[in-house]
Amino acid sequence: MAADKVLIIGSNGQIGLELAENLRKVYGENNVVCSDVRMLENQIAPFELLDILDVQRLHEIVKKHQITQVYLLAALLSATAEKNPKFAWELNMNGLFHVLDMAKEGIIKKIYWPSSIAVFGPTTPRVHTPQYTIMEPNTIYGISKQAGERYSEYYHQKYGVDVRSIRYPGLIGWKSAPGGGTTDYAVHIYHEALKHQKYECFLSAETTLPMMYMEDAIRATIDLMEAPAEKVKIRSAYNVAGISFNPEEIAASIRKHIPNFSISYQPDFRQAIADSWPQSIDDTRAREDWGWQPKYDLDKMTAVMLENIK
Repeated sequence: MAADKVLIIGSNGQIGLELAENLRKVYGENNVVCSDVRMLENQIAPFELLDILDVQRLHEIVKKHQITQVYLLAALLSATAEKNPKFAWELNMNGLFHVLDMAKEGIIKKIYWPSSIAVFGPTTPRVHTPQYTIMEPNTIYGISKQAGERYSEYYHQKYGVDVRSIRYPGLIGWKSAPGGGTTDYAVHIYHEALKHQKYECFLSAETTLPMMYMEDAIRATIDLMEAPAEKVKIRSAYNVAGISFNPEEIAASIRKHIPNFSISYQPDFRQAIADSWPQSIDDTRAREDWGWQPKYDLDKMTAVMLENIK
């Protein structure tokens, strides 16, 4: 049987860079093709320039490289999407349709498409948010992700498309810059702690949000994609949890390494977004169905972040 060939769309983002590195270890250097709307200075081949809204170009790349699996990461994130809602909807939804339709036609075998805790809204139970619950998102990012979940499930039920998804919490990693999300303070704070020993946070001190260290998120993604199809029982998107904390708690964790670190608060428009999201996530289904288990807590993550950014 021929080896799986993987295409990552939106490979230069926060998730894509680390996902590519890890998928190359699984499938081999030449079997993972990266693509994005721009090329990085130190871009690793094979790489293709691709705007996901250009469906003809997408088909050319899939055919050229005989792609069997697609990881669709291209999207406008929460805070950025609010500034351009119509384009965010077009990018986030049409990109997904292009890939779902290719799978429906049998051109590709398997799709990974990330959802987000942004699918939840102000009416959602905020503590241990269940897998199935009231959603009612109030950001364009959340609305597009919820619609994407429904379409993914629809394509699986109607056409047998093998699509898999995780509702990512805030993702924290040191290898790339934040991408315009509401949870990005939890990446930025480590950089500022090392540079200036102080940080002004755009969320209030007690804003608790679900987060995850990037290494855990990448492992969850690959584990879900590698799981036998019969174990993947949810085709909208799985709740997956890592750590929940607020800015005051992350500051306290940083002070164990940088005692003089200080934090101040100047909440902006992102506060309202954060206030509509869960504080903690119930991920029982992911644990039961395909064996999900996080490895990082807050202090372990802080130590690794500070060490590597330094």
